[in-house]
Amino acid sequence: VQLQASGGGLVQAGGSLSVSCAASGRTTFSRYTMGWFRQAPGREREFVGFIRRIGGSTYYADPVKGRFTISRDNAKNTVYLHMNSLKYEDTAVYYCAASGNAVSITPEDYDFWGQGTQVTVSS
Repeated sequence: VQLQASGGGLVQAGGSLSVSCAASGRTTFSRYTMGWFRQAPGREREFVGFIRRIGGSTYYADPVKGRFTISRDNAKNTVYLHMNSLKYEDTAVYYCAASGNAVSITPEDYDFWGQGTQVTVSS
């Protein structure tokens, strides 16, 4: 599975931004739990949230709960991260990832990764 993230950019604090991640390759996108992670300079990669392959339910890390929403369109092989009420501390490179077996907040449990897209929030 190849994952291509896009849609990052510069936004003012309090604003909104959506990023997307398109999957390609000889696979069935709906078979994967899709996760979003982020990494700020000098920090470890951090879990943001995931959307389950079955049922489409979501789970979010506490810092983004209530502000970020993950959705997926299996017909388009795409997962989305909608970010509202952005804060300066949300500035990071955002990565999408796919897991064939695990429903996890741990990066090591994900099998495939996108290249990341930069989100910068100005204060």
